[in-house]
Amino acid sequence: MKALAGHLMASARRFWPFFAWLAAFYTVWLAIISLNGLWPVVLDHWPIAAAMAAGSYFAGSTPMGGGTVGFPVLVLLFDMPATLGRNFGLAVQSIGMVSASIFILTARRTLDWTLLRPALLGALIATPLGAAFIAPYASDLLVKLIFAVTWASFGVIHWLKLGDIVRPEGPRVPNPRLDRPAGLFIGLTGGVVASLTGVGIDMILYTVMVLYFRADLKVAIPTSVLLMAFTSLVGISANAVLGQIHPSLYAIDPAVFHNWLAAAPVVALGAPLGAVIVNYLPRRPTLLIVSTLCIAQFIWTLFKEGVPGWVLLGVLAALGVLCAGFLWLFRLGEANRPPRPGL
Repeated sequence: MKALAGHLMASARRFWPFFAWLAAFYTVWLAIISLNGLWPVVLDHWPIAAAMAAGSYFAGSTPMGGGTVGFPVLVLLFDMPATLGRNFGLAVQSIGMVSASIFILTARRTLDWTLLRPALLGALIATPLGAAFIAPYASDLLVKLIFAVTWASFGVIHWLKLGDIVRPEGPRVPNPRLDRPAGLFIGLTGGVVASLTGVGIDMILYTVMVLYFRADLKVAIPTSVLLMAFTSLVGISANAVLGQIHPSLYAIDPAVFHNWLAAAPVVALGAPLGAVIVNYLPRRPTLLIVSTLCIAQFIWTLFKEGVPGWVLLGVLAALGVLCAGFLWLFRLGEANRPPRPGL
């Protein structure tokens, strides 16, 4: 009993930043709700809270941000604008992915910092620029199709190469000369994608890590979670500032806040819970479920939006190009695979 008590005390000391974060968040959330009489708003938006219960689990246990569920639910199911889906994704991930990140850091999970650091810098540069100069001029349909194609390619490559993706174990050998430019490119590219859809940078980092660098999923997934958390904070902050500077062009729909109020308390626990559970469940079934959902939302988008023939051909071509690029990246990684430590 003394040994067990000692273990529990040690765990409590180790995870105190995570528990302090949860206490601070729920205190602030309850104060906002109670002082402003917003309980009816929270109850009215229970469907998004229910959807994000599943979305937050996937956010913590896979390279999918919570916005990957929130975006199609709001935009495709509830017929809301893509801009609302994007801003909601960034806002809700600023709680869920941050919560998961704090847990990951306090749990001292292994992270690929040689790739992550330059990716963070790239995201810091590209996300606000994308929000200011690209996102406002992209049509709703274009944003929906970018989202659909990006995540469908993720689903397809996992169905094709899942066995190779789940196989690597242990840390890889860092290569700073390659990792730094690769990480910066991921951050710059992913920052623009996130400024349009609210997600995507985590998938790009994860895909490069598992296809080219043959990273262990236990390293790739938490690394991608931290990058998405940071990008979400940068993205929603940039949009909020831009909305104050030029409301007619950048204003954030009040419905974002209303949906956030309902979903935030769910994702604050759901995302870190996913980060815990994933260590005790086989990776293959979870990734297969996620991959299937990614392909399903692509088909759903095409039917829901009634994409015309010539646009449909372009969308299918874009999906083919992305999948071919991933396969090329996989083969390039196979040809340049370095030995692992101790092997």
